[in-house]
Amino acid sequence: MSETPHHHGYIHAKDDYLKRLRRIEGQARGLQRMVEEEQYCIDILTQVSAMTKALQSVALGLLDEHMNHCVVDAARAGGHEADAKLKEASDAIARLVRS
Repeated sequence: MSETPHHHGYIHAKDDYLKRLRRIEGQARGLQRMVEEEQYCIDILTQVSAMTKALQSVALGLLDEHMNHCVVDAARAGGHEADAKLKEASDAIARLVRS
């Protein structure tokens, strides 16, 4: 009996997520350069804020995909899997709120 491969909810937007993460990676390199060049603190903090917002946007997108795919599928199946996926999502939300 062969199992069908499991696809994560974000798979349809994988290229978009990768593009956004590469842009964030570039922002991190830019921040390093700003510190190396001893640029003004407020300018660096402004860029840190922009990078933080970009990361939060990626996180919220992934959370939305998780809720609409993994959690909904588990809820349909019911049982222990549903409970586990709901707890997993709740824990992820708590981590995002604390960050």
